Amino acid sequence: MGIESKTLLNKEIPKLVKESITQVQLVKYAGASGDYNRIHIDEEFAKNTPLKGTIAHGMLSMGFLGQYLDKIAGDVYDVKNFKVRFRSMVRPGDTITCIAEVLNGDHQEISLELKALNQYNDTVISGNAVLLVKE
Repeated sequence: MGIESKTLLNKEIPKLVKESITQVQLVKYAGASGDYNRIHIDEEFAKNTPLKGTIAHGMLSMGFLGQYLDKIAGDVYDVKNFKVRFRSMVRPGDTITCIAEVLNGDHQEISLELKALNQYNDTVISGNAVLLVKE
């Protein structure tokens, strides 16, 4: 359904909280994406690297923000632009919360700031998006 334009301009956008990342989820994502880098799926290998353990695929975390943006847009908006910057690693056990804030806009176009935060409130991905009202 999407969040109506009036709501986006005048009210806080509800956040999206994802369940904790699991190692099984990382293996499944590797299968879906074709990215079988051992740092994502091989716990024994990853323990012996400078990272000291497996990390989530960056695109998995970006996908959470994309899912959130799709939920915000719903049937009301089209996504005109979506950009992100990876800020920090996500590990198994992390819980990701997606938040958005309206930067500016009118009843036709809305600019959003997006963030994905871990359970420590650290920004793991930051970004922005522009939504256009569907005609």
